[in-house]
Amino acid sequence: MKTIIEPFKIKMVEPIKLTTRDEREAVLRRAHFNLFQVPAEDVIIDLLTDSGTSAMSAEQWAGMVRGDESYAGARSWFRFEATVRAMTGMPHILPTHQGRASERILFELLGGPGKVIPSNNHFDTTRANIEHSGAKAVDLVIDEGRSPTTRHPFKGNIDLNKLGALLAECGPERVPVCMITITNNSGGGQPVSLENLRAAKALCARHGVPLFLDACRFAENAFFIKVREPGQSDRSARAIARDQFDLADGATISAKKDGLVNIGGLLLMRDDALARRADELLILTEGFVTYGGLAGRDLEAMERGFVEVLDEDYLAYRLRSVAYLGDHLVAAGVPIIEPPGGHAIYIDAAAFSPHIPPDRFPGQALAIALYRHAGIRSVEIGSVMFGRVDPDTGESSQAAMELVRLAVPRRVYTQSHIDYVIEAVTEVFQERDRLKGLKIVEAPLALRHFTAKFIEVPAET
Repeated sequence: MKTIIEPFKIKMVEPIKLTTRDEREAVLRRAHFNLFQVPAEDVIIDLLTDSGTSAMSAEQWAGMVRGDESYAGARSWFRFEATVRAMTGMPHILPTHQGRASERILFELLGGPGKVIPSNNHFDTTRANIEHSGAKAVDLVIDEGRSPTTRHPFKGNIDLNKLGALLAECGPERVPVCMITITNNSGGGQPVSLENLRAAKALCARHGVPLFLDACRFAENAFFIKVREPGQSDRSARAIARDQFDLADGATISAKKDGLVNIGGLLLMRDDALARRADELLILTEGFVTYGGLAGRDLEAMERGFVEVLDEDYLAYRLRSVAYLGDHLVAAGVPIIEPPGGHAIYIDAAAFSPHIPPDRFPGQALAIALYRHAGIRSVEIGSVMFGRVDPDTGESSQAAMELVRLAVPRRVYTQSHIDYVIEAVTEVFQERDRLKGLKIVEAPLALRHFTAKFIEVPAET
């Protein structure tokens, strides 16, 4: 069938406040032109993130009612543990309150000054936790992954030649772990092939370096493998997902993505000694090892989410509905990362507004324009998020790409909502020469995009 239908029925609704342009202008000024500071009730379509914004199913809500809130050894924990072990094969399963908590524990144990941690692309909180430990985060995505219009089926792949050279240069003494993000969020939600994972695992094993996955979107990555990688089309997404985990020595997971929940995370490990140290930090900072900072009802919702996310009718709908948004934007001439990713569409803001230089943040300018025009909240992934300020010189570095991410929450919006987004982006594109630049007037040193304050300025430097 040509028409995309949601493989679910809507049982509960939440009203959307329809604001005017003048109201949104006032909101922007109160928020200092930072969309993270905009109240959610003043957003019409919220595409800021797909993290923790999913609509839960009837079975997930039922699980929350039967959640066992015992402090240690709750029934909900054992049910959750059994599902995750069957899905991943990992012997050590640590629940955390969200993905960045898993990252903090992992890099407190493995990071530190002088260490180098490679990845295809580290996302913002991963990079921040690595750098907070004193280690250096290095991105080694393939060259196609840095070219917005190149239609490579697996643009999230790690560059094996660059990885091999780094491992040979630094050795296991300086490289405590290699991370691969599936799908590659910073690079446009692009997938990583099984072939690439196998080769990276073999390369890391030869150098004595463990391979970990940032597996927030493991199910979407598995379905991309099923439909794009030769020899995988007859296999189930569940079997492919298990293959991904079988190639890894561990993983961090924010269950707020492919776990289909509003809160929750995981740290998975095979190494017994590392797991014992992680248990100690978990108890110190999150909670006991059978709840990890979560209520029993949250464990129940996560358990059911990890089952439902590998349903292939859901995955086919998920990827096709995001592609629907991307295909229509391309047809309207809007430059995006091609082919469309799994959880989001990434607009190439540098190509969208070439009159705005990187130091005037074209991605942030476009995100502000979308909110001002239509009440759509998105997020900049460019020199605001990944630029760095040299504390000695005050000079700012630039990101490899200037992007705006339209992250689609799971099971939340209908096709008419997405049609509204297509119309709005197209209308802003037609008036793109009017976009103004932005200047940061206040920001923290780390993760500045969350709390930075901006003013609008002329696009020219």
